[in-house]
Amino acid sequence: MNPRRRISRTLLCAALLPLSACGIPATGVVEAGEPATGVRGPAGTPSPTQAPSGAVPAAAVPLYFVADGDLVPVTRTVTGAADLGSAVLMLFKGPDAEERGRGLTTELPPAAEAPTVRADGAAVVVQLPKGTGSLSETAVDQLACTVAVARLGQDPALGSAQVTVEQPGGRLAGRSSDDCPTGAADAADRTGGTGGSTAGG
Repeated sequence: MNPRRRISRTLLCAALLPLSACGIPATGVVEAGEPATGVRGPAGTPSPTQAPSGAVPAAAVPLYFVADGDLVPVTRTVTGAADLGSAVLMLFKGPDAEERGRGLTTELPPAAEAPTVRADGAAVVVQLPKGTGSLSETAVDQLACTVAVARLGQDPALGSAQVTVEQPGGRLAGRSSDDCPTGAADAADRTGGTGGSTAGG
């Protein structure tokens, strides 16, 4: 063998010996596992990304109660969405402790079951369940105005809403949102002498 080739082969073996001794494979890059995710923290350690927690929206529910024979609009704030049926159920439960403390009452009787509410554009029909009993005009005003203003809250572009209350025995009573007291003056303390009048029929 040529002495020059023997020297070259000896040098090549000497250069490859540390690689094989360290256990480094002779193959190319080996991919294993999934890529790292997350955002690195101040110390350089990965921290998992957190999805923003969705805030539960609050809804304003208009209700109409009675003080000194007049309708008084109040607004309750509830968590989550509120539909027309929810507003009617709250109304039939009557004023809460804070509202009673302000002298508010109701002429609506307790409801054994929920009334049926059907909306078609600006026209809304509230059908009272059997056994509710005939409502007074003020009670009808409470119910109709609550539903009418709630409907306008759902779709302000309607401009006005017409509510028909179907009472047991086939009696019908209709009210327009235009007849309902609104605004801060109507909801103000009744001792000031300002307030809405009973919605007409």
